[in-house]
Amino acid sequence: MVELLAKAKAQGKLVKLSPEAFHKASALLTLIILIIVFSFGSSAFLSVNNGLTILLQTSVIGLLGIGMTLVIITGGIDLSVGSILALAGTATGMMVKAGMPVIPAMLLGVGVGALCGLINGLIITRMRITPFVATLGMMLMARGLALELTGAAPISRLGEAFGILGNGALFRIVEKGSNGFPHVVFPGIPYPAILLAVVALAVAYLLRRRQVGRHIYATGSNEEAARLAGVEVDRTKLIAYTLSGALAGLAGIVLMSRLVTAQPNEGVMYELDAIAAAVIGGASLMGGVGNIPGTMIGAFIIGVLRNGLNMAGVSAFIQQIIIGIVVILAVYIDQIRNRR
Repeated sequence: MVELLAKAKAQGKLVKLSPEAFHKASALLTLIILIIVFSFGSSAFLSVNNGLTILLQTSVIGLLGIGMTLVIITGGIDLSVGSILALAGTATGMMVKAGMPVIPAMLLGVGVGALCGLINGLIITRMRITPFVATLGMMLMARGLALELTGAAPISRLGEAFGILGNGALFRIVEKGSNGFPHVVFPGIPYPAILLAVVALAVAYLLRRRQVGRHIYATGSNEEAARLAGVEVDRTKLIAYTLSGALAGLAGIVLMSRLVTAQPNEGVMYELDAIAAAVIGGASLMGGVGNIPGTMIGAFIIGVLRNGLNMAGVSAFIQQIIIGIVVILAVYIDQIRNRR
């Protein structure tokens, strides 16, 4: 084996991994190790039902993480995605409760999220306020508006149609059992997981194959150089923050649909999970680095970690400590990579 490696190296056949590819490979290895460890801890961890649970939990984190990745690549941050999630979800629930058909209401809910993201972008680009402060203000405003509109009370009885997106599945097979109750033969592929895959592919294509994606990377790498090269930096930031808000709105609709209830208190601290997913997946808080496949791996690391710790009986408070340690380590690795 050593001789083969030496020969390949001599012939120039060994390809050196880029830092970004190495980070993605290490994140994937971490995910595999977590799955192996938790599978030994509980025999139910690798069950089909638990796998579907992880998919459903990760779909919300993944949607938020994709939008967060776009913003982080530009060199910014979005602390408002959790509150936008709550506002868009409750706005959709209120419209459905008022008699609007479910699909138009959901589309308008995504529009509410996009509007919040657009406002973030305008504050950052027009008022020249730092992304941290601008999105912190939006976090407070969106959460306050969601609570004010609903009186801090959940909106329930939204109908079966409202819950299809969050609880339905493609190719699900259900038969009537001998006892008269329905029996699930094949659980199918959850709609939120399909939605996450479609969004991830679309945004990955946008980043890698479209001009706006190259502009997003250029803006985060060196904003002044990008501006001198003809990139409309402010317009690029507006697009990134608007997409982040729209995806937060979509995540809110998926979450509220799973609950079949619009909860204005949902989404608290979700922005930290989104940041963690992006950073663990290789996005640099310095800007200019990041990709959607890496963010998906990061989102599944967060989802698997939470699920496995829940099954192990670890309290939610200890889970927050562990997630915090993971984020700090990921940022530390990113700093080492930048120094090199």
